[in-house]
Amino acid sequence: MSTHRLTPLMMLLALGLAPAVQAAIVPPGVQLAAKQELVRNNGSEPESLDPALAESVPANNIVREIFEGLTATDSSGKVVPGVAESWKQTTPTTWVFKLRKDARWSNGQPVTADDFVYGLRRFLDPKTASSYAGTFGVFVANGIEASEGKKPLDSIGIKAIDKQTVEYTTPYPVPYFAELVSNSGFYPMPKAAIEQHGVNWTKPENIVSNGAYALKSWQVNNRIVLTKSDSYWDKANVQITQETFLAVPDASTDVKMYQSGENDWVYQLPPNSYTRYKTQYPKEIRNAPMLGLRYYSFNNQDPLLKDRRVRQALSMVIDRDILAQKVTADGQVPAYSALVKGVHGGLPTTYDWASWPMDKRVAEAKKLLAEAGVKPGTTVNFVYNTDEYHKQMAIFAASQWKTKLGLNTTMDNMEFKVLLKRRHDGQYQIARNGWIGDYNDATTFLTLVQCRSTQNDNKNACNDAAEKLIDQGNAQTDPKKREALLTQATKAYMEDYPMLPLLQYTVVRLVKPWVGGYTLNNPMDRWRAKDLYIIKH
Repeated sequence: MSTHRLTPLMMLLALGLAPAVQAAIVPPGVQLAAKQELVRNNGSEPESLDPALAESVPANNIVREIFEGLTATDSSGKVVPGVAESWKQTTPTTWVFKLRKDARWSNGQPVTADDFVYGLRRFLDPKTASSYAGTFGVFVANGIEASEGKKPLDSIGIKAIDKQTVEYTTPYPVPYFAELVSNSGFYPMPKAAIEQHGVNWTKPENIVSNGAYALKSWQVNNRIVLTKSDSYWDKANVQITQETFLAVPDASTDVKMYQSGENDWVYQLPPNSYTRYKTQYPKEIRNAPMLGLRYYSFNNQDPLLKDRRVRQALSMVIDRDILAQKVTADGQVPAYSALVKGVHGGLPTTYDWASWPMDKRVAEAKKLLAEAGVKPGTTVNFVYNTDEYHKQMAIFAASQWKTKLGLNTTMDNMEFKVLLKRRHDGQYQIARNGWIGDYNDATTFLTLVQCRSTQNDNKNACNDAAEKLIDQGNAQTDPKKREALLTQATKAYMEDYPMLPLLQYTVVRLVKPWVGGYTLNNPMDRWRAKDLYIIKH
């Protein structure tokens, strides 16, 4: 589908026509297993199960199972109704959602418009300190100002018209708003439970949720078990009765557990193993393109890396073709931009030097380092979360910097939640990073480099020209003109080398053949167990 026009789905949403409700669709003739239980590896321990604080992919994988927003995305990446049974865009900057009357919290209380108002205000409250507040606050009137403590929370562009109707006001036209509210920052929140239990409200014995699944148990650094919720409005169409998320960071261990029958779903294959497992498990290998970017964050405030010439030199000498073909070897493609192929609203940019022969790139990079006063033998530090995949990529990058520029690299590995904090606090020089789109639009990737974004771990300076282009693009209702403006903004920011793009993600994993409902058309790799089922085997 061309990015120059609205998708058919977006047209439906703008017209206020909600797609039909979809859950697990079992094809005719398929026999279901008597035991509907799914075990999947989640890659790491989640930093939080509080929707306002969940930031990583592993955390959100679980949060979207135990909570539900106004909308959701299904296994094909389509926007489907959640708590909202219908919605409409009444003006270019006004969206109205009608809640279903049978939506319930796990304590039996109805989910109301007030729960969404409370949830969004809590999410944007500076006291909550959500790292996503700035990312999503831009989409509601006064959201950013409230998240920065400059305006009261009751001025945010959301209000309960009545118990079943919630209205949002956006600061500019947001044609993808119905998809946007499928993200956890827009979820309803159980005010009474939060006020009663404080930071402990997400413990299994305290939590009140409204998703298709309830939190049964949480063994830190081991597993989280969810069970089908008796209070969920669509429980009749939910097949999986229990879902277990494992916290196994090592990909080789993950595969061994898969082979021994301890899990049904590998989080990610080890680097350079795709061909081997494709041959060994031809009916179980899954590989699909994804709206995601692997990149390294430069700490733009670090004494060494604050010089743009140093950042450019480090980026220039990384041979992304070799990285993609020899190191990861799983179908990923080289990236030179904050944007990735297939995203709506903007086109990936590149650098002129990307097409140069490597010897010319190296010569220019050495010249840049010399001009910056950086001598061979200088050491840079790289931090990453414990994972063989990230380790192999880091070793490759370090070898490139050593052999081509004479720079040394020390490497520190740590738990994922520790890495998250280190990145946010700016306690690093170069850090492993990655981003999967929260919705299909260029703005979800631009948040990685925008200076005021809470998802910008690079700590780079503002590019006023780029920010102006983004503002102009967001105010633009013509899709072609908007795309051109956001593409220009991306190029302007990337010319500052705030980060080092490496590869566009692919989803490469093993999934047991009896896991029904798994598709290769899920660009953000978001899965709900309610869309899946276990086939008799």
